[in-house]
Amino acid sequence: MRHRRTYTFPPLLARLALALALLGATVAQPARALSLLRDPDIEYALMQLAQPILQQAGLNANRMNVLVIDDRRLNAFVVDRDTIFVHSGLLLKMETPQMLQSVIAHEAAHIANGHLVRRPLNMRNARTAAGLGLALAAAAGAASGNAQAAAGIALGAQGSAQRLFFAHTRAEESSADSAGVAYMVRARRDPGGAVAVMDIFRGQEALPDTRQDPYARTHPLSADRVRVLRRQTAEYAGRFPPGNEDLYWFARAKGKLSAFTRGPKWTLGHAGSSGFADVGHMRAAIAWHRQSNLQNALAEMNRAIALRPGDAFYHELRGQILMENRQFAAATAAYARAVNAAPDHALVLGSYGRALVAQGQYNQAMPVLQKAVARDGRDARVMRDLAVTYAKTGQNGMASLVTAERYAMIGKLEDAEIHASRALGLLPNGSGGWQRAQDVLSAAKAARK
Repeated sequence: MRHRRTYTFPPLLARLALALALLGATVAQPARALSLLRDPDIEYALMQLAQPILQQAGLNANRMNVLVIDDRRLNAFVVDRDTIFVHSGLLLKMETPQMLQSVIAHEAAHIANGHLVRRPLNMRNARTAAGLGLALAAAAGAASGNAQAAAGIALGAQGSAQRLFFAHTRAEESSADSAGVAYMVRARRDPGGAVAVMDIFRGQEALPDTRQDPYARTHPLSADRVRVLRRQTAEYAGRFPPGNEDLYWFARAKGKLSAFTRGPKWTLGHAGSSGFADVGHMRAAIAWHRQSNLQNALAEMNRAIALRPGDAFYHELRGQILMENRQFAAATAAYARAVNAAPDHALVLGSYGRALVAQGQYNQAMPVLQKAVARDGRDARVMRDLAVTYAKTGQNGMASLVTAERYAMIGKLEDAEIHASRALGLLPNGSGGWQRAQDVLSAAKAARK
């Protein structure tokens, strides 16, 4: 997807493997880093698909997010009550909106049924910058088949290394299956998508761990479970055909992701396959942009915007294309139109603030970036832009604080400790910023111990 919005969360294995070895645990191999793909359009589309399911699960859809992990392997997981993570590979593998909604329903059931409270990680910490980095470190271990080591490393506790952080029991899986089917039915979505998802993973448990997709390891299958799920969903076959809205947002999320991950020539040949004209123009624009053809990219974006003139995310994408071609003034204007259409969307605000920073308009960028970080403090690029803005306006203490928080989020806790200590020396004792710096410093020191 957008390489400018790929943020790595290192699993900290290299630095802490020795400490784990001293505890008597065995590290088979380092877990791969996980990274988030932050895109306002894709995240909005996923929430449009998720919202009716989450409401039926009794979860607050206004507080939740569905975020995409940059990983071609197939998996989905939860780390707290407010976020469902879906691997990009799984999203691209889904063939219908019902399949994706069934995955979301299943993960929502793990939240609603209280399965998270039995996990070794304190889930509340996943909402902090450092906590999210540690949670994704554990997820990286689970995805690599080394979940025991990764969980122990992320938590720095020997006891936790003996438990699988993301692996559910078969009893939990069956419970989540039944609840997920109920959510889908109450939302008037075809639950048969769950069976189609299961068919992708059947037989994987017979493969060596290194060849299995993470979903098969973290969501154990069984013949009885699949048989029960088929029986539960059979009676609803054909009763809930997908609505046009679901088809549209599914095509838009998958289409945009594929346009940024597959070859431009392939995208241009398949741009119109979704059946939605604006989505086809958007995909073609991305393909031309990736081939450095600004004229054709803008022409396709203009066609998409003409079909949906009030669409904030099409204006935002147009701004990205201009920004990456160093057309800063035009990009700022495009982002401003996006903000007018979605004034409270954190990622749209972050893009607008970045364009203002690129033009040296730091005083104008400051409130925009502050609002973006306040609404979503998990966008490392926006945090970097805000730190630059603080530094350029002479607020060095706040610059050090935000830099410390950004390093904590991406797992560089040694760097986070350095900048947090610097912030403590520059910020008023006892102020809100000073207390945030103390939190980062405490997390960094705990991880080091």
